[in-house]
Amino acid sequence: MDTSFTERLRGTIGRNLEAFTRSEIDNGELHLAAVCIAVLRHPANDSACFLLTRRASRMSRHSGQYALPGGRVDGGESVETAALRELEEELGIRANAVEVVGSLDDYATRSGFRITPVVAWIAERVEIVADKGEVEACFYIPLRDLLHPDLPNLRTIAESERPVLSVQLTTLAHEVFAPTAAMLFQFREVALYGHSTRVAHYEQPVFAWR
Repeated sequence: MDTSFTERLRGTIGRNLEAFTRSEIDNGELHLAAVCIAVLRHPANDSACFLLTRRASRMSRHSGQYALPGGRVDGGESVETAALRELEEELGIRANAVEVVGSLDDYATRSGFRITPVVAWIAERVEIVADKGEVEACFYIPLRDLLHPDLPNLRTIAESERPVLSVQLTTLAHEVFAPTAAMLFQFREVALYGHSTRVAHYEQPVFAWR
């Protein structure tokens, strides 16, 4: 698959997401949250990539973990508005530079959130200005990293009957775990390949349960 940053790729992602019937979670005990899978041009070449962050070590929840830009949905916000707000707050990318293309399945976390992944396309070149209070580092991850045939990795743990899902990202040289890995894997399957793969049944590692 060609992962150059082109209108053809934008069209493929848009058509696949439009044809996908997303699954919503109806659970009033879960806090609403949204993350942004932001697809943009790599600053060093013409390949398409997405933005991945490492959360600041001082944060009270999930400190130091790899994550997509995102956070809680404020009262009265849509998930799309929340995802773009968080993208701007964390990385300085203004909403008027971003086009929402679609969204993926809700994912319930062990820490009590219902996360909606919002897929966005950033056509223009933007400058990343990370909020050091929330983001320790930001990475440009080429979409081709998601196409590796060995993805995803599944492992069993004593604490759950469900398999823990992770993805090994070549560029990052690090393993990323669910929930982030589950959402990235579904993005590959649905937005890039046009499949109807579900990921809500995959488990998170114990360190992410808190």
